[in-house]
Amino acid sequence: MGPPGAGKGTQAKAVALRYDIPHISSGDIFRAEIAGETDLGRQIKHYLDTGALVPDEITVRAVVGRLQADDCQEGWLLDGFPRTEPQARALDVALEASGEKLNAVVNLAVDPEVIVRRMSGRRVCPGCGRTYHVEHIPPKAEGKCDACGARLIIRDDDKPETVRRRLATYEKATAPLIEYYDRRGLLLCVDGSGTPDEVRQGIFEQLDSEVQDG
Repeated sequence: MGPPGAGKGTQAKAVALRYDIPHISSGDIFRAEIAGETDLGRQIKHYLDTGALVPDEITVRAVVGRLQADDCQEGWLLDGFPRTEPQARALDVALEASGEKLNAVVNLAVDPEVIVRRMSGRRVCPGCGRTYHVEHIPPKAEGKCDACGARLIIRDDDKPETVRRRLATYEKATAPLIEYYDRRGLLLCVDGSGTPDEVRQGIFEQLDSEVQDG
């Protein structure tokens, strides 16, 4: 778990690699179900095509179905799901029915203003799609793509005012979820404001004991 720009995807891949388990996101599951033209996939596609949110019941069913696959028998990592307390409760019920449970929930805690600086510093080349950051991965020539020379742009999603709105939405939806997992003794809070290596080390230090005990 973590707000937009916290580095969930990067860290999730590292965790999956360390423990040799599949890295699973609801988006990947949706795409696979749609590509496979399953009944569930057709339902998901209907909601996505109309711009509506996929109902929790369908999302949880898709996720739990994915967790029954052969590659998940020794464990799995969910990235960015569940996002709300109702989703979490539905997931718990489904997991209990299949004899499974969560070992731990990692929450990447990052100050909102750090997130704003991270995301608003991103620049994208509209020509070749290459990504830069004004602080961490600056182009050789200010404002121009190293590869094709096109003028770099800032995406609407990365503008400070947009980032702050997204963070407010995330906080409203996710605060109850954090409390839910904390009450159950599953929440591991990791400072996500450091470098990727520092954050990864913090995650491993906390997860190693949980995985061994689980």
